[in-house]
Amino acid sequence: MTAVYAGFWRRVAAYLIDGALLATVELVLAAGILMMAPRDLRAWANLAPVSAAISWAYFSLFESSPMRATVGKYALGLYVSDTHGDPITFRRATARYWLKILSSLSLMVGWLMTAFTPRKQALHDLLAGTLVLRNAYVPAPAGSTPGNLDEYWDGSRWLNRPRLPEEMD
Repeated sequence: MTAVYAGFWRRVAAYLIDGALLATVELVLAAGILMMAPRDLRAWANLAPVSAAISWAYFSLFESSPMRATVGKYALGLYVSDTHGDPITFRRATARYWLKILSSLSLMVGWLMTAFTPRKQALHDLLAGTLVLRNAYVPAPAGSTPGNLDEYWDGSRWLNRPRLPEEMD
């Protein structure tokens, strides 16, 4: 299995799934406020920052987790990486999330860039140094050797698996 760049429409579909999930959470919060304090304007005013914090945490935590994807991206076989294909940190995921504001403020041109850039990057991906990739099954050429299965990611760097003395011969 190899990674290829995720296209515009697949990313839109993933974002719609994530949006529906977050909208459900926000509707539950709004229903709670409606039942507990229907006339309290301060409670309603607090809904916006709480919703923004939930959205930020959702995208940043999921994209920097070992899953490397939100629920919508995972459902469609997408994941977020840095420009070298490695997992991103929470800091980079947070930057990517807040840079989406610039993609939106540019009259959505920042989002549409995904359809036209060579590596299918939106404006926020270019600025944050990230890629959205998808898992694709590509047949290996005849006579090729498989990848090195002795390496693993420990959360910050690639390491080689320790070898036993009898394996070193």
